[in-house]
This record gives sequence, structure tokens and C-alpha cells, in this order.
Amino acid sequence: MDTEKTNDIDLESEIEEEIEKEAEEQAVESEVAEEAAAAVEADENAEEASAEDKHTAELKEQKDKYLRLMAEYDNYRKRTAKEQLETREAAVGDTVLSFIKIFDNFERAAEAECTDENYKAGVEMILKQFKDAFDKMKVKIIDPTGEPFDPATANAVSQIEDPELGENVVAQVFEKGVMIGDKVIRYPMVVVANP
Repeated sequence: MDTEKTNDIDLESEIEEEIEKEAEEQAVESEVAEEAAAAVEADENAEEASAEDKHTAELKEQKDKYLRLMAEYDNYRKRTAKEQLETREAAVGDTVLSFIKIFDNFERAAEAECTDENYKAGVEMILKQFKDAFDKMKVKIIDPTGEPFDPATANAVSQIEDPELGENVVAQVFEKGVMIGDKVIRYPMVVVANP
């Protein structure tokens, strides 16, 4: 009977050892599985981070392209507006230069003595219409009579001595100047007193 007990104990010991081995193997397998799962998760996280970095870089590049395009468009719009304004001013300038001689003649006619009041009123009405048209086109007539002579803004065609006028003063204007905005398109021709 002792042999049977010994066999039973040996058998039980073997079974316990087998169970312990299996438990150890399962623990090792479980650890390996957890490590593998962690490695896979780390790889997935790295791929996601890499993909996010890639998307962020692409987004930044697209934003940069967009901002450059908007800046180019804004510059184009400003340049076009400036060119249109310059073209308009040049066209108005050419038109005004075509009509200014006629305006000068009507102004002389309005200043001349006339016995026919209807005729004089008609000339003054035409002159007023010219002035109104010039105002609409932002044309300014330059008349420097009585002002100090400035060679940068007027052309002196003659000189006179006049004790009643100050030194270097515009005594008479032969031809009035014309300005559009800040640009002079015809300088006045003047007579300077006491240069």
C-alpha cells in the first residue's frame, strides 16, 4: 500500500508540476502577448503621429500657398486700380488740352467790352458750362496773378518794371495753367514784375 501511496504522491507531484509548468507557460505567453500588443499599439501610434505630422506639414504648405496667392491678387488689384486711374487722368488730360484753347478764347470774349448784352450773356453761359464740366472732371485752372513768381509752377515769358507791384510778382497771365489732381498738364505763361 505504501507503494500505491508513493505512486499516488508521485503522480500528484507530477500533475502539480505539470500544472505549474502550464501556468508558467501561460504566464510567459500572456507576457509575450501583452508585449506584442504593446509593440503593435506603439507602431500604430507612431504611424498615426507620422501621418499627423505629414498632414500638418501639407496643411502648412497649402496655407502658405494660399496666403501668397492672396497677396499676389491684392497686389494685382492695387496695380490695376492705379493703372486705371493713371489711364483716366491721361485721357482727361488729353481731352482738356484739346478744349483749353477754346476755353481761353471764351474767357477772353467774356472779358471783352460788348454792347450786345444777350451776346455777352451767351458767352458767359458757355464759359460757366466749361467751368462746370472742368469741376466734374476735377480740373483746376491755375491763375497766379498777384502771387509771387515760382519758376517751378509757371513759365515767365516777359518782365516789366512796375512800382505799384512787389518784387518778383506775377503781373499778368497770358495763358492760365491747368491741373488735374496734383499733376500740372499746362503751366501758366506769365509776365513777372520787378524781377
